Amino acid sequence: MKTAAAPSLAFALLLLGTTLGLAGTDLVLPAVPDLPEVLGGSAAMAQLVLAAFVAGGCLGLILFGELGARADQRRLLVGSLIAYALVSLACALAPSLPALVGLRFLHGLSGAAAAVFAPGMIRAMFSEAGAVRALGLMGSVESLVPALAPVAGVWLLAAFGWTSSFYLIAVLSLIVAVLVRALGSSLPVPPPTRSQGSYIRLLKNPTYMRYALSQACTLGGLLIFVFGAPAMMTKALGLSLNAFILMQVTGIAFFILASNVAGRLADMFGSERMILAGSAISAFGLMALSIYGNAGGTDALVITALFVPVNLGLGLRGPPGFFHAILASDGDDARGAALVILFILSMTATGTALAAPLVTAGLSPLAGVAASFSCISVILLASLRPLKAL
Repeated sequence: MKTAAAPSLAFALLLLGTTLGLAGTDLVLPAVPDLPEVLGGSAAMAQLVLAAFVAGGCLGLILFGELGARADQRRLLVGSLIAYALVSLACALAPSLPALVGLRFLHGLSGAAAAVFAPGMIRAMFSEAGAVRALGLMGSVESLVPALAPVAGVWLLAAFGWTSSFYLIAVLSLIVAVLVRALGSSLPVPPPTRSQGSYIRLLKNPTYMRYALSQACTLGGLLIFVFGAPAMMTKALGLSLNAFILMQVTGIAFFILASNVAGRLADMFGSERMILAGSAISAFGLMALSIYGNAGGTDALVITALFVPVNLGLGLRGPPGFFHAILASDGDDARGAALVILFILSMTATGTALAAPLVTAGLSPLAGVAASFSCISVILLASLRPLKAL
């Protein structure tokens, strides 16, 4: 079902909802080191404030994926945003660090709906080309959150204290909930599941798994490298954090550029070609980083240059790849989107754990672990049948 009713406004509301979900980690991040002094507890327990949010978010993906296949997603989105706001307020009023950790699990759970429902709603609002462009724009904005939200978090922490991030999330979530409720007609009702949908059915669908797992492996490869890069660059290569900042800002810029032209290029050359080419380019960048590190390379500018294709490839394949995963779910959009995001989190967590003992060993080991995940994406695309073959 397509709708012409203010698609730009509807898209903006979905973008705000997904951005607020991401901000639940990045905006709060600067306050974490000070929490033991304010609320009691240890530094290790303070890190659980982040881990509990991610764990709750994983459960929320599965929960809202199931609910979204059975109920009106617009009402679920409003309810999720209200719950997210209320739990944010409760976090700000937490009397102790253990209480905050428990509330953060609920925080992540309640904030997961927008990420689950947005792809299916975007699919219902736009044509295929328009949906790919919209997903590219959404990915561009979301890529800025990890870079900008911590900066805002530092300012809020210095000006108003550790609770201010939670109060801001609460207020913004309530505003978006009110707008979604008042302007609900602008949000489409995604097509109903055309068959007996389930997570098991999706896991048994090789075409869906082709797109979902390849998306997760390509993005996971990039995130594995990014998460380990600060320690690798400062401890193993003797570089400053400015080198990491340069690499990351440059990479984000090329990702934004690529993700915003991905739709046009997919129209010109075909979505399948863009998905495969983008995956291969990203894998090539990580392999080149590993080879450069194995040769003893440590130059920050060379590392930055080799990191460009990693982001460029993800930007080219990301929007059409996610859209094709939703198409391959055969109308089970909510569960399909939930599984893609869950796969991304799982791949990233697994790869980060595998790379953790290697980050101080140099560039090559970290890039090698990341490249192995990215190469799996290319193998999956080459070995499983594409959507057009159905």
